[in-house]
Amino acid sequence: MQLCDIFLRLGAENLQLNLKTISMGRLKTYQLFDRLKTRLHVAKLNSESLRKAAPRVWIRLEEHDDEFATDISQAILVSHLDMIKAVLDHLGVPHEDGFFAKDAEVAGYLKDGWRESTWEKFHATFPPAALLFYINHLAWEIAKAEDVFAPAA
Repeated sequence: MQLCDIFLRLGAENLQLNLKTISMGRLKTYQLFDRLKTRLHVAKLNSESLRKAAPRVWIRLEEHDDEFATDISQAILVSHLDMIKAVLDHLGVPHEDGFFAKDAEVAGYLKDGWRESTWEKFHATFPPAALLFYINHLAWEIAKAEDVFAPAA
């Protein structure tokens, strides 16, 4: 499974919801603003241009442009560092303000049922689309998951 597959399996509506929550300030802080602006082919990057770009973003993801998917996922994730810190603390995963140490061995902290317990604990606290994306991103990145977690509504 590739990063594009996570976006595609979660659906276009989740993508749109996640694009709405991207923080321009966080993009600038983490020096992702200009890169994302260039990758999206927009003259001006703001909430409205992100919303309007959603159909084009979806098409690029359907084309399995994994480098593009990485840029979109970074924008979503840095916009939700408070959520990431809370999830990692809940799981007992050592981190530095939401980021893993270079050679950190994290997989051992992801015990059976971690996705479900994380969803249950945080889905009412943080934006559900962002939480769902992060749970799946963490599962893909660390646990090498081949399936997408999608709780029953």
